[in-house]
Amino acid sequence: MTPPDRGTLTALLDRLEGAATGDEVSVQDILNKIGDRSIMPIVLAIALVLVSPLSGIPGLPTISAIIILLVMGQALARRQHLWLPAFLRDRRLRSDRMIKSIAHMRRPAHWIDRHSHPRLRILTSGPLRLVTLLACTVVPMIWPFLELLPFVTSIGAGAVALMSFGLLTRDGLYVLWGYVVVGAMVAAILWLLQAGA
Repeated sequence: MTPPDRGTLTALLDRLEGAATGDEVSVQDILNKIGDRSIMPIVLAIALVLVSPLSGIPGLPTISAIIILLVMGQALARRQHLWLPAFLRDRRLRSDRMIKSIAHMRRPAHWIDRHSHPRLRILTSGPLRLVTLLACTVVPMIWPFLELLPFVTSIGAGAVALMSFGLLTRDGLYVLWGYVVVGAMVAAILWLLQAGA
């Protein structure tokens, strides 16, 4: 499964923006642009949506978590074509909100693209690749419980985005950063729980 357009974040944002042609954009529209064989780019795309201001839409973190769990389950099972139930494929967002969020992400995406190249490959292959795939599966499981905690879901989505991008580009440094962000998310959860106690 190869990343679209050499695996750059900018190219993936272009595809997301290209899906938002009508008043609303559906999950199916996104799949049509990315392709049902590109499992990790789809995980990356969903994670990027949650890193953006769109994460504040009620219910979106939960729907995104369900999609990523289904996609990652199929990645771990080595399915060649992605399957999602119709009720998830039909989920929609306003296109103008999607395009505005994509615009916010373009500058950091350019920076990441410029500074990405294959390195620390031990983290992106063999047993450690499997560990990262499992991490990308486990982290979204807690998102439905975090919707009331500001920004925490976006932190978790940032971790998944970094790890999936690292796997796509064979850049273990981004995988490593993803693990660091997971640690930050856990620390943020503990701090918020302690503050609310």
